[in-house]
Amino acid sequence: MRINKYIAQSGIASRRKADELVTGGKVKVNGEIVTLLGYEIRRRDKVTVDGKLVQSKKYEYFKFYKPAGYITTSNDEKGRKTIYDILPDEMHTFKPVGRLDKDSSGLIILTNDGDLIYELTHPSIKVSKLYRVTVDAKLTQKELETLAGGIEIEKGKIAYADVRVIETTNKETLLEMTLYQGMNRQIRKMVEFLGHNVISLKRIRHGTIDLTGLKKGQFKSLKPRQIKELRSYIDKIVNSKEEDNA
Repeated sequence: MRINKYIAQSGIASRRKADELVTGGKVKVNGEIVTLLGYEIRRRDKVTVDGKLVQSKKYEYFKFYKPAGYITTSNDEKGRKTIYDILPDEMHTFKPVGRLDKDSSGLIILTNDGDLIYELTHPSIKVSKLYRVTVDAKLTQKELETLAGGIEIEKGKIAYADVRVIETTNKETLLEMTLYQGMNRQIRKMVEFLGHNVISLKRIRHGTIDLTGLKKGQFKSLKPRQIKELRSYIDKIVNSKEEDNA
């Protein structure tokens, strides 16, 4: 196993941060500093980071249905309610995979597996996230094409989405939007660019994990089969990109 993945799987840091630790000379293998990112760790190797032994860790994975009105963080300087105000104390050591803004609801994956967090959120991998979105207007075909074609929501940042209309009235449009990026308030900014507002926004799937079996505020442990399917899904994305670049 490559050294950055080994460190990430210990829960010490994400794979990106692990790279920085390695190149910064913070990592030793069997007492010797290692700075090669592709260094392969063997079963009996002793790895330390800043003198602390890297040990194997039991990984746990959960899905959580975040209600609107809570922010996705462990604490907030402004005193706003966070998801950890809902979750029991034993869940406070698990980190969210990505974020949902305060006014949004839906799926959040929680885990202590830094490597999986990295793979699910890194912009180069582009794991899909599916949202159910209600807009306060009847969107035209041109507006739908604009959403799919890309919108510059910030200087130099183009936001894209796959869009499917579920239902429409004279006053509202219910959409399913699939994102492959992780920009802050991306959907809301895209809709605002069109001159409209989001009434409600709910994430219903992240990769292969969805909200099935959950009510608002509930969490549920993910089964090994579900994690295996998720990792297989990620591997297919990565392998496809490597083939395209070959």
